[in-house]
Amino acid sequence: MVFGFGRKAKKDEPAEPVEELTLAEAGEDAPSPDARRQHGPFDESEITSTDGFVDLGALLITPSEGLQLRLEVEEATQRVVAVTLDLNGSSLQLQAFAAPKTETLWDEIREQIGQSVGAQGGQVEEVEGAFGTELVAKLPAGLPDGSQGYRVARFIGVDGPRWFLRGVLGGPAALERPAAEALEALFRQVVVVRGDSPMPPRDLLQLRLPKDASATPPPAAPTLEEPERGPEITQIG
Repeated sequence: MVFGFGRKAKKDEPAEPVEELTLAEAGEDAPSPDARRQHGPFDESEITSTDGFVDLGALLITPSEGLQLRLEVEEATQRVVAVTLDLNGSSLQLQAFAAPKTETLWDEIREQIGQSVGAQGGQVEEVEGAFGTELVAKLPAGLPDGSQGYRVARFIGVDGPRWFLRGVLGGPAALERPAAEALEALFRQVVVVRGDSPMPPRDLLQLRLPKDASATPPPAAPTLEEPERGPEITQIG
């Protein structure tokens, strides 16, 4: 497993042709809290040991062969604000947020994402998946040949005890269920460490470098850049 810093610039990520934007319907019901506790993602209180995980502070990640982790850093503050899992040509960006004790956030967040995407001339579609209702966002983007295409992101969200975990799938995993299976499995194995400190709802839970990782990227690594939040569509606060 490899650690990296920063992100791939959007200009390096090819847009998808309009005619290729298809996503199979999963037709699954939203998981209950009991199902989440059984199948994940998990709260720290629901596991017996943190051994074997990559400890990123608010998130514990299960290592996997071929997996690369990119810690996304906010340029102005040098704060780690997201972690992206790159596997088999697809990506999964993870962020965890504080949530109210008695309320859920995902329904409201989906609505806000849809409004932001629509304001940018994009489209959103709600589909049912393994984690309940998901959102597929399509933003206009030019193809290399000059024709019109879309950039596609698939948003998944899970409400936990006093936290909300959001994942953004990119690459083939945003369009094809089989291509997303490995990253979905890793999403299920994520452990959220909420902590006991009071926090306003939607505040980002603090991420950090793993203890055995250097804060200085090697010479061939990408430079530290602003995290890929996109123009509003990946920011919920």
